Amino acid sequence: MEQTLGPERAAVIDPAAIRHNVRTIASYVHPAKVMVAVKAEGYGHGALTSARAALDAGADWLGTAHVSEALALREAGIQAPILAWLHTRGTDFAQAISEHIDLGISGWELHPVAEAAESLQRPARVHLKIDTGLGRNGCTIEDWPELLRTAANYQERGLISIEGIFTHLAVADEPDRRETDAQLDLYRHALEVAQEHRIVPDLRHVANTPAALSRPDAHFDMVRVGVGVYGQSPFADRTTEDLGLRPAMELRTSVANVKRVPAGQGISYGLTHRVDQPTTLALIPMGYADGIPRVAVHAPVCINGRRYQSVGRVAMDQFVVDLAELDTEISVGDEVVIFGGDSGIEAAEWGAAAGTNNYEIITRIGERVPRVVVDSELPPLPGTAADDDGTPLTGQGHS
Repeated sequence: MEQTLGPERAAVIDPAAIRHNVRTIASYVHPAKVMVAVKAEGYGHGALTSARAALDAGADWLGTAHVSEALALREAGIQAPILAWLHTRGTDFAQAISEHIDLGISGWELHPVAEAAESLQRPARVHLKIDTGLGRNGCTIEDWPELLRTAANYQERGLISIEGIFTHLAVADEPDRRETDAQLDLYRHALEVAQEHRIVPDLRHVANTPAALSRPDAHFDMVRVGVGVYGQSPFADRTTEDLGLRPAMELRTSVANVKRVPAGQGISYGLTHRVDQPTTLALIPMGYADGIPRVAVHAPVCINGRRYQSVGRVAMDQFVVDLAELDTEISVGDEVVIFGGDSGIEAAEWGAAAGTNNYEIITRIGERVPRVVVDSELPPLPGTAADDDGTPLTGQGHS
């Protein structure tokens, strides 16, 4: 009987890990509510898969950067509260209001949002954002009173309902940095100014994943968590395991070629690496078109349960691993785990090899890599392909 093979490459997503991580983070921040960020296709895990798992685990809110992301969730049947906070002149505010999507407001957006609400005869739910030091979106403290005055006027006219006031932290992943204290002080001041304008929102929210895990004074009424939900540590000195979290993505493929080469053999474009002794090379059929960083140097992979390193420059579709031996039993078709699963390799190690972080590594996995959803708390469906130890390779739903 011919064996049923899984996909040539896959990002295997475990909703059970997302549920576990949401519950774990919620236990840290109780009684604050939990908003789970599912922007950027759920940090590469699939927005719908991530949203459903988060809500199943008790998340109170979902967060997206763009209204279009929020609308896609609504179209898929997600009815939970959603906040979208990054807008352009092309943002469909009217559709957002119609679909009961809350809108982050930093300044200029307030007027077109109010106009859309007036045309619909339905108030927009908004969260005002104060820039406390990150220097990206958000209203400056100098312009804050004017934004509050305008917002209060629109609220009195029934065009908006001010549900929240929020900000975003710049260095919470470095807990010893004093800038976080300064940001929190400025945020509290902004709340006092808002109260002077008779604006007292139900939801004050500041904390991202690192602040949720390390700064109880930043929890307020709700935390907005992203990378931790997907089982990635935001701290350089604490692993996922240290935080009690579980990675939700395993990136895997199989060996595409194996060959022996002599000492001095150059590897990949630019010949930036040459082997210094006879060795065996394995070709891994994933490259920067799939999200593998082109600049990664000596990044780890796990083949048949053993760790090896990449060598040479990552190409568009492939990269090379030095097996460092001539008598290897590795063959074409053997499983390769790039990170996650039981490999012991964390996305952060690929981040270090590429001079970036684990956030980017998991988020950048390309569309050419199918997301295969395998819920470790559910039995595999009949006919599901499995690897040698019974782990399903085709999942119980895709997102």
